[in-house]
Amino acid sequence: MPTSPATGRPGAVSAPPSPNGVAEPIMLELVDEDGVTIGTAEKLSAHLAPGRLHRAFSVFLFDDEGRLLLQRRALGKYHSPGVWSNTCCGHPYPDEKPFVAAARRTAEELGVAPVLMREAGTVRYNHPDPASGLVEQEYNHLFVGLVHDRLRPDPEEIEETSFVGPEELERLRADGPFSAWFQTVLDAVLPTVREITGGKAGW
Repeated sequence: MPTSPATGRPGAVSAPPSPNGVAEPIMLELVDEDGVTIGTAEKLSAHLAPGRLHRAFSVFLFDDEGRLLLQRRALGKYHSPGVWSNTCCGHPYPDEKPFVAAARRTAEELGVAPVLMREAGTVRYNHPDPASGLVEQEYNHLFVGLVHDRLRPDPEEIEETSFVGPEELERLRADGPFSAWFQTVLDAVLPTVREITGGKAGW
C-alpha cells in the first residue's frame, strides 16, 4: 500500500480575509432536516456537543486503477487529528454551493483538481468524535470523481496520503483509527463509486 507524506505546499487560506486584513471567524450554514439553510454559526461552536446540524461535503477521488485516495489528517488539527479519512471533507462557506466548496477545498488541501467530479447524493448523520468530544451533526453533500495529477498536500491539513483498493482499505482500518464519519459516507457513495470506476478494484 503506497503512502506519501505531505510535501510542504504553502498553506491555503482557511477563510475569506476581511477588508482590514484580520482573519474572520469561519462560518458554517446551519440547516434543517431537509437541508434548507436556517442560519449560520461559527465553525467550532457548531461542533460543540450536542452539535448543531450544518452543511458539509465529502469527496472521494479515485485513480485510473480504481483505487481510493485516502488522507490521514494532520496531527495539529483540532478535530480528529491523525486519523485516516476520505479524500477531502469540509464545509461550504455561507451561500457557497457545495460542489464549488468541494472543488475549492480539494485544491487547497491536495493541490490538485479532479478531472471528473459527480454529485452522489446526501447523507445526514450524528457522529461524536471520542478523542475531542466534538460532534459531527452534518447534512453532507457527497461527490465522487477521478484524479490524475501529482498530489501536493498541504502539511498543515494532511499528514500523509494513500491510494487503496478494498482489501488494502480493510488492512489499513485494522491498523489504525479512521474518522468517525468515514463508514457512513463510504456506504452512501458506493453506488456512484461503482459507476465512476467501472467496476475496477472491486468496490
